[in-house]
Amino acid sequence: MLREVWMNIGVEKLNTHEDITIRALLDTSATGMFINKRIAARHGFKLQKLERPIMVRNVNRTNNSGGAIIYQVECNVYYKDHVERMRIDVYDLGKTEVILGMP
Repeated sequence: MLREVWMNIGVEKLNTHEDITIRALLDTSATGMFINKRIAARHGFKLQKLERPIMVRNVNRTNNSGGAIIYQVECNVYYKDHVERMRIDVYDLGKTEVILGMP
């Protein structure tokens, strides 16, 4: 049976200190933290260009059709009483807003 863990997290933009609530998927098989590029654009996150693009591979080890990751955002992430500053890769995640994987 497929099980998914979803949670609402708070995300604070560092440049404006604006807080937004985002629905995040907890995915322990993901090899990083990801925010949907539509969400980043809609909320005006400051994009930081990576020195080197990161190729994205699917579960079957093929390259993802969405291309490489070229931007990331730095933000504070809140969950209950915990806060952590994170660098999150920006990518097309379809309908998913944020994926929290293992950094």
